[in-house]
Amino acid sequence: MPHRLGTTMAVQISPSILSADFARLAEAAAAVSNADWLHVDVMDNHFVPNLTLGLPVVESLLKATSLPLDCHLMIEDPDRWAPAYAEAGAGSVTIHAEAARAPVRTLRQIRAAGARSGFALNPATAVEPYEDLLGEIDMLLLMTVEPGFGGQKFLDVVLPKIRRARALIERHGGQIWLQVDGGVAAETIERCAEAGADVFVAGNAVYGAGDPAAAVDALRALAAGA
Repeated sequence: MPHRLGTTMAVQISPSILSADFARLAEAAAAVSNADWLHVDVMDNHFVPNLTLGLPVVESLLKATSLPLDCHLMIEDPDRWAPAYAEAGAGSVTIHAEAARAPVRTLRQIRAAGARSGFALNPATAVEPYEDLLGEIDMLLLMTVEPGFGGQKFLDVVLPKIRRARALIERHGGQIWLQVDGGVAAETIERCAEAGADVFVAGNAVYGAGDPAAAVDALRALAAGA
């Protein structure tokens, strides 16, 4: 069974291997063994203008790390491809609102395969139209940059949306994790935590540091303090 964590709101750090050396992914995973998840950005050069890695690499990574994989599918037709990532053993599989044509069915298939179901929204996509889907979601991901590339500047315009999303989640019982992805670093993580996020994807802030594990601990402490 995939790794499942408790449902209380605790800070979780999910380093993004998008910022790691793709030729040394097993070492990159080992360097952040103190993290909660390993965030894997799957990009197809269609939904976003970048091509990264896919299911074969995820299957290899699963053998190389004990960290649960947090697979973020920035791809066209996630309804077709997402269940396979869950079946392979990913702990969490996130699909994009802007790409999914049958999100309820796909989110249920992800859960049925044993993974947590994630639902992602780009910066300009409002959260309110998806309130009725919250019962199908284990994690809501709010992009805090336009998806496609690592190392982008955090978009403050998303902070009010994080607050509104947290309020919606609380209204539905508060069991859904609220993840932010994009420009998350020491300078921005506290603002995200104050707004209500509890799962933080960090790429350059972790893998651009001299000691990635220490960077994970520092980010966790900042978010917990907020």
